[in-house]
Amino acid sequence: MTRGWSRLRRHHLARASLIFLIAIMVLSLAAPLIAELRGVDPTQTDLFHRFEPPSAAYWLGTDDVGRDLFQRLLDGGRVSLLVGLAGALLSGLLGALIGVTAGYLGGRLDAVLMRFTDSVIALPLLPLLIVVAAVDPRKLGVPAELAQSEAFSLYRIVVIIALTGWTTVARLVRAEALSLKARDFSRAAQALGARPIRIMLRHILPNTAGSLIVATTISMGTLILLESTLSFLGLGIQPPAASWGNMLTGAQELLQEAPLLALWPGLLIFLTVIAFNFLGDGLQDALDPRSERR
Repeated sequence: MTRGWSRLRRHHLARASLIFLIAIMVLSLAAPLIAELRGVDPTQTDLFHRFEPPSAAYWLGTDDVGRDLFQRLLDGGRVSLLVGLAGALLSGLLGALIGVTAGYLGGRLDAVLMRFTDSVIALPLLPLLIVVAAVDPRKLGVPAELAQSEAFSLYRIVVIIALTGWTTVARLVRAEALSLKARDFSRAAQALGARPIRIMLRHILPNTAGSLIVATTISMGTLILLESTLSFLGLGIQPPAASWGNMLTGAQELLQEAPLLALWPGLLIFLTVIAFNFLGDGLQDALDPRSERR
């Protein structure tokens, strides 16, 4: 663990990315406290202060209905990061369970699970997400009040993204499970009469933790980008809840009048996705013992 952390610290891009992501997360989580200290309500419209430039009162100016842009960015960051983190963890868990089951048990079950994985990979991702996100939950029996709530739209987008983001993790874990089940510790546990489910959960899955962490970290950036795309198309997080994607939607018709409304959320999406990718690269080097020799 100490050597891994030392290798991660020597990866300058990964270290800078980690600092940036921690800063964004802390600021986003502290958004209500910051708004209270500043005396700003990010949901309050004020048509008399539309398109205000950056000032001591409005740190990044205001949007087209007079809302404080800085606070809206923090609120949007909290939603976008929550979707990325929850979606990555959920898809990682689903992919890990499918991968370890297919890799360890093998046979027809492995063939069926991997062909199902291949079929999901073969589907065009963005059109699939658009179709699934466009389904009206009220037609599926969800009460109208629940379907129109902000929390439901958030949970729905997390589940939709997770159901399509597990395939890479599943293939990665399967490959490692195929290797690990032939190791001595796995054979010893089997010889002692341990059940397959116990061997998978206690011996195989923990030994794939390094690869899982790397794959989940890298997928966070991709899932944040997908959420932003769906929100930009009006199928993700619904207003008045803010996300970086739907902030871009509101700014696309005001590019000439107020380009900063699109610049800030677009820049944060770009930097966050790049930071997660750099952090994933750094973790891969840190958790790979061969990187010490390289």
